[in-house]
Amino acid sequence: MITLKEVANTKELKKFVTFPFSLYKGSKYWVPPIIKDELDSFNKDINPVFKDADARFFLAYKNHSIVGRVAAIINRLEIEQQQIKKMRFGWFDFIDDPNVSKLLLEKVAEIGRENQLEFMEGPVGFSNLDKVGVLVEGFDHIGSMVTWYNHPYYEKHYANFGFVKEKEYMENKFPVSNADPALFTKLNDIVKKRYGLKEMNFKSTKEVMPYVDEMFDLFNETYAKLSSFVPITEIQKAYFKKKYISFINPEYIKFILDKNDKVISFAIVMPSYSKALQKANGTLLPFGIFHLLSAKRNSKDAIFYLIGIHPEYQNKGVTAIIFNEYYKVFTEKGIKMCYRTPELEENIAIKQMWKHFSPEVYKRRRTYRKSL
Repeated sequence: MITLKEVANTKELKKFVTFPFSLYKGSKYWVPPIIKDELDSFNKDINPVFKDADARFFLAYKNHSIVGRVAAIINRLEIEQQQIKKMRFGWFDFIDDPNVSKLLLEKVAEIGRENQLEFMEGPVGFSNLDKVGVLVEGFDHIGSMVTWYNHPYYEKHYANFGFVKEKEYMENKFPVSNADPALFTKLNDIVKKRYGLKEMNFKSTKEVMPYVDEMFDLFNETYAKLSSFVPITEIQKAYFKKKYISFINPEYIKFILDKNDKVISFAIVMPSYSKALQKANGTLLPFGIFHLLSAKRNSKDAIFYLIGIHPEYQNKGVTAIIFNEYYKVFTEKGIKMCYRTPELEENIAIKQMWKHFSPEVYKRRRTYRKSL
């Protein structure tokens, strides 16, 4: 018999967070989160997203063992300001048993109907800076710290429950050797001169901090027209600034300023922490922190985490300035491969941005939708 239980305390929330550690035990491709970070992200007293969102967490049990989990999420900004009556769900994992996935999804649907919402979509997080999408291609590639990994059988469970594809995301990669300096160094000089632009590089996190709020404002402006977008609030800016910026090598953060010193473009790259997180296996102590610090200094893979260009400057060659600066850093550090985090298939601007580097699509993921 399969039963459903709502998470009611910290002990049960930890079970929710750690369930995938057993589901993916022995996987070469699953990348575990840091357990404390995951718990903090679900803590209403820590994560400011709960000022504008509600979440309930559920575990499915079979013979007293956990066999599935799901987070049911209501983002009030999305519903009240954007009039998108969507029931979100994420952190959706389960054994290959349709009775388990059905029980979890029926609970999400029930909550959606209770709140007069029109459809459910997932897997998604609270906002655009959370993980998104179920993997449908690329199962034999290692995951990353900013994506979910899942077994191939997940996709059929969505179909069995009557879901249809809502959004498609692509993940691309290209070797640094694809970035021919002759392509962008000349264009770099032309674009800077034509539009009065200049690059800004950093040597310390302290130097970055004064520009972070402006960066998030530009992020909101850059992605506002995409169908999945929910703006980052002021309180969330402060949270993300504290949580992420100090974790990133300052030399991997690039800003482009106009002649009035206004930020018109930014890019954030991270070294790949995937293998280090596998070694850490969910904890920083006693040795996990050393694996992460080693990856921060020595990883030869770079992950393009966020990139934004003001709409007025898109398709004007600003990418050449950005990559000209990254090429210098990547050459110095011996970076071999560049990976891009999930990008919406409909985002034509981002495709144009990377076309000269001959990127290869190596993973695809989707969100699924069902009317309520």
